[in-house]
Amino acid sequence: MAALPLLSPYKMGKFDLPHRIVLAPLTRSRSYGNVPQPFAILYYSQRTTKGGFLIAEATGVSDTAQGLPHTPGIWTREQVEAWKPIVDAVHAEGGVFFCQLWHCGRTSKPEYQPHGEDPVSSTDKAAPPYVHDNGYVDEFSPPRRLRTDEIPGIVDDFRVAARNAIEAGFDGVEIHGAHGFLIEQFLKDSVNDRDDEYGGSLDRRCRFALEVVAAVADEIGADRVGMRLSPFADYGGCRDSDPQALALHLIRQLNQHGVLYCHMVEPEMTVVDGRLRIPHRLLPMRQAFKGTFIVAGGYDREEGNRVVAEGYTDLVAYGRLFLANPDLPKRFELDAQLNEYHRPTFYTHDPVVGYTDYPFLESSASSMR
Repeated sequence: MAALPLLSPYKMGKFDLPHRIVLAPLTRSRSYGNVPQPFAILYYSQRTTKGGFLIAEATGVSDTAQGLPHTPGIWTREQVEAWKPIVDAVHAEGGVFFCQLWHCGRTSKPEYQPHGEDPVSSTDKAAPPYVHDNGYVDEFSPPRRLRTDEIPGIVDDFRVAARNAIEAGFDGVEIHGAHGFLIEQFLKDSVNDRDDEYGGSLDRRCRFALEVVAAVADEIGADRVGMRLSPFADYGGCRDSDPQALALHLIRQLNQHGVLYCHMVEPEMTVVDGRLRIPHRLLPMRQAFKGTFIVAGGYDREEGNRVVAEGYTDLVAYGRLFLANPDLPKRFELDAQLNEYHRPTFYTHDPVVGYTDYPFLESSASSMR
């Protein structure tokens, strides 16, 4: 397997990974009532290789964190107990499994809140409507601006969720600071319009995120903590006037906290000579970060091998390709044809279709599992 850069071994802190291919965190909307279901055992174990690194789908830290139907949580005893057999199944296959912790903030609606109240955010400005692939338009209600004295309670929700994740058996957690959710609503100046100690300057806009990092690292150890960031993106209307300065500031602070990894999303792909190209604008952040660096965003086999070989990244996270190809490392090893993903079933609630029914290569049934 070592003939390909993506299939070369890598040591991530105390974890010895046999390859550089990471299962990206993917919302699947199949955790009924915000409780992980038994059929997730098969889904995650299908995508596990011995020593391979998997990041679980975004998992709510509290009953105010939800913004989509049937997404899992990890704030109740029932949820923790439901995660345990899923994590056990991944470990039985030899995998390394982290839980991604999120809070949706303003990208939510009263119907997802515990008492039908407005969702909370750094601001009282509503997120822009989101147009789904099927043409359905999601409208978001104006959020309630968090009071300064409420913010420590949200930080504590992340801390308790991290503790719960370790109790459930996860090897660590990834803090979701990307994609327009609550942490990014504080980070970016297009949304954060606060005039208290959590808004205005770059230091103040980053304060909430770094308080979450500090609380989680203190609770479970920085060597079990990663963070996902998307500084160049504009998900949910979250844009920044100087994304590189924001990213480098955060990277330097993450270094001080000694977190295990930084997982960063590439800017949107651009068209060059008639082909989609990855912009590859993350090099300054890769050079500044002292831990493991993970990239995500449109990578295929060729590009993944290239950026690992060039030292642009340590690991590459794959989402849609890994969703549709549970044996993706084997297919990359053999340069085999990939299954095509079926976008209409990404967020449906069926426990099998578009979830555990993507086929394996016939030759990989036993050799990679």
